[in-house]
Amino acid sequence: MQKYGQHFLISENVIRQIVDAALLLKAAQLVEIGPGKGALTQRLIERGEQNFTAVEIDPKMVQYLRQTLPPQAKVQLKEADFLKTDLASLVTRPALFVSNLPYIDAADILDKVLSFPLFHAAVFMFQKEQAQRIRARAQEEGYGPLSVFSQLRARISPICKVGRGCFNPPPKVESMVLAFEKKSPWLVPLGDWQRFKKMVQAAFLHRRKTLANAWSLGGYEPQKIQHALQALSLAPSVRPEQVPPETYARLFALL
Repeated sequence: MQKYGQHFLISENVIRQIVDAALLLKAAQLVEIGPGKGALTQRLIERGEQNFTAVEIDPKMVQYLRQTLPPQAKVQLKEADFLKTDLASLVTRPALFVSNLPYIDAADILDKVLSFPLFHAAVFMFQKEQAQRIRARAQEEGYGPLSVFSQLRARISPICKVGRGCFNPPPKVESMVLAFEKKSPWLVPLGDWQRFKKMVQAAFLHRRKTLANAWSLGGYEPQKIQHALQALSLAPSVRPEQVPPETYARLFALL
């Protein structure tokens, strides 16, 4: 069972808090990512969610769930790698995503979900340090591209901290559950999202330099950079970690 690095959630208190948070974020469709042995799946069913999709990469876990989930529950089990799944073929209405995310893929899964046009909300568990980076504000420790991308797409709320003893086997790190609610309107259109990500990543690639110098090294025109900074009343000495997410969106429109 450790082929996929699973740490199965066993704390009833944490399971309850995740399900409570998820059920408050009403959506037309529910998708669970990596259900594992079904700790969250079973509680969602017990709380009235009878018709939803669960995407699981491990064939042994899929077989286990087919044998243990109540037959009256119309859970659609899809054996697949979520990161390789075409969400458009899976999700047709505004969706809520729920998961005890695998630490190694958490950032990529979050990016995929937040970039999906039908994303409505999500409740995800992360490694504690990663959750802190997601929530970090400009000039705070850990603030970076992940903070910018996440905060532009969603309102983020902490749900609970999760100790190592809440899993079997216990991981080596603490965890944290966060809830995400879609912001509307998105300041960066989805069609421009990849170019925006490239711009922000170029800024943080040279953290010790000014934003202007970092972008110049990234191939952006110095005159356009200077004009954009002046238009938003930003000092030439401003550094990447001092710029809030919304300001990055406005700078993108000017570059």
